[in-house]
Amino acid sequence: MHIRAVPTFGFLVFCLTLGFDAKMGSAQNSLIQDGDRVVFIGDSNTYAGQFVADLDAMLTVAGKNVEIINVGLPSETCCGLSEPDHPFPRPTVQERLDRVLAKMKPDVVVACYGMNDGIYHPFSEQRFKKYQSGILELVTKVKKSGARVIIMTPPPFDSLPMAKKKKLAQKNSKQFAWFLIYEDYDSVLEKYSNWVMKLGMKVDAVIDQRTPVLKHLSTQRKENPDFTMSGDGVHFNADCHRILAQSIGKKLFPNDQLEIAAPVTLLAQRKMLILRDAWLTETGHKRPGVKKGLPLAEAEQKVKEIDARMKLAAARNQ
Repeated sequence: MHIRAVPTFGFLVFCLTLGFDAKMGSAQNSLIQDGDRVVFIGDSNTYAGQFVADLDAMLTVAGKNVEIINVGLPSETCCGLSEPDHPFPRPTVQERLDRVLAKMKPDVVVACYGMNDGIYHPFSEQRFKKYQSGILELVTKVKKSGARVIIMTPPPFDSLPMAKKKKLAQKNSKQFAWFLIYEDYDSVLEKYSNWVMKLGMKVDAVIDQRTPVLKHLSTQRKENPDFTMSGDGVHFNADCHRILAQSIGKKLFPNDQLEIAAPVTLLAQRKMLILRDAWLTETGHKRPGVKKGLPLAEAEQKVKEIDARMKLAAARNQ
């Protein structure tokens, strides 16, 4: 019996060790880990941030211990370009990224750029290269800070709303801008998105935000040809933000069933706005007309109270 017990014990230890290592490996390879601070950065759709708040709410309902902060900025690019008719030089993420990383100390940065980076013109190889180099510079800086980096594709441009307003420009037009957009601008964003999806090992993950939006638009327009989720094809409504949040949730937490609970979502929206404005003020930027936030300590105190209410609302939802 003793002779048999030794290898049996050894075999059990071996199996337990394999299981422990597998779990550790799984935890280490997770995109988002317990206690992570996840910072979202991007242009006006990220700044609006409903999808960020929706994701925060879903994670709260699921009992996840993850800190979500949004520091998107309207008009921003990663390419450093502006269309001639823009009322001010578009801010570029490179101008503020070092400060964001140093002051916020994120564990994960989720970035979404592209909508503004084609500057609403027909496709240009030169502009495309500026976009590519801007994304790669962002990736390099984030990785150098020690954070993981996740890049989202730009969502699609929906030409229907601007076509109805007769505010689309043909390819031979002498003027293109956010108020007069190239009629096939989505083909530009498609090229940008395809490139992002091929980043591979350069980043920790990519998230396709284009496909789920196009799929939903296609499905809805079979019943209603005039269906849209944007007043200008660029800035999305709450329904589209919800689709983006669900897409991110599926990618980052594929094994979890993330649910929307309206009371939690409303609180998460308030929390997002308070932190967004406070951190944008704290880290600084060059975009005129952005609301000044509360001092960071005051904002964080308010958010603690909202967090407690979110958890209570989530418990009632279960």
